[in-house]
Amino acid sequence: MEPPVLESTDVRNKLEDLSGVVVKPGENPYNALIEACNDDPVELALFTYVLQIQALYAAHRIKRNAQQADNFRAPAFNELIIDPYLLRLQDPLIEPGFKDTRHCMTFWGRPPIHVLELAEAIQRRLKAAAPNIWLMPLHRMHITTLELAFSRTAEEIDSIKETLKPAIPSIASYTYHHRARLVKPMISYDLSAFAVSFLPAAGEPKVSSAPVAPDNVEVLKQGDGYTYHHLRRDMWDKTKEAGMTIDSRYIVPSAHITLGRYLTNEDHATPEQRKKWVEAIDEINRWLEAEVWEKHDAGLVGEWVVGQEKGLDVRVGTLWYGGGRTVLLGEGF
Repeated sequence: MEPPVLESTDVRNKLEDLSGVVVKPGENPYNALIEACNDDPVELALFTYVLQIQALYAAHRIKRNAQQADNFRAPAFNELIIDPYLLRLQDPLIEPGFKDTRHCMTFWGRPPIHVLELAEAIQRRLKAAAPNIWLMPLHRMHITTLELAFSRTAEEIDSIKETLKPAIPSIASYTYHHRARLVKPMISYDLSAFAVSFLPAAGEPKVSSAPVAPDNVEVLKQGDGYTYHHLRRDMWDKTKEAGMTIDSRYIVPSAHITLGRYLTNEDHATPEQRKKWVEAIDEINRWLEAEVWEKHDAGLVGEWVVGQEKGLDVRVGTLWYGGGRTVLLGEGF
């Protein structure tokens, strides 16, 4: 008997840009948002446009959470979108010998220890609300700064890697001299997964340990004027300059680390259970805002300068769920 043809969760769970920015055909999609915010080096204008970038990221995650809360509470709710690949990897009895053959290439940001501690604390609270969820192991956590190609064969990804090879060292260590700060963590979620998402910083107090200074002091003068969205824009441009056509599943104003997925409907089978889940997420988000955001004396740190401890992880292989292998890990600070 032939094994079933599996459908990726992306097919049933489209991630649309809810920020309101429209991308023109052929342009760098990350530059579109920056231009929409009137990127300007003048100090006062600079403060205004980084606030606008943060506001667009915030609008996207707030609208999406509201949309998903409605989905969970809807009378017509059918079921969660359970990932058939992950389900088979976690339970080999479903399809003995199953292998995930979807090869990809990405640039990942690796969270520093203090962000992993925050993610673990959030996972504990979520697990208390829904004991049967699948949690991403801490050592596999990442933020996808740029997805270059997905669901290809190993040979296709190897060819892409060879094309990009001359540019990989400068890409991997790019964050050493281009420092983007992320703040204000909160849970973002949908019917297939849940994540901790951040916003590009816009002048908030600095609460994490001071990073090692670069050899170029001009980097520090940029401050929050160089946002995570600028980093993503630059990664796109450097990849294009190296001769690659980028093939990303989605391009949205989101800076998130996946915390886990659903593998069963058991915790969300009734309207009461689903209501409890939405309320638990809302409660954790209130706790994050009150006790973690911009707090110098909190036990957990809600700030992250991408590149702290590790540079970008140029990664290939079966990357879903934090797998694959590192081609090159850039210099951290």
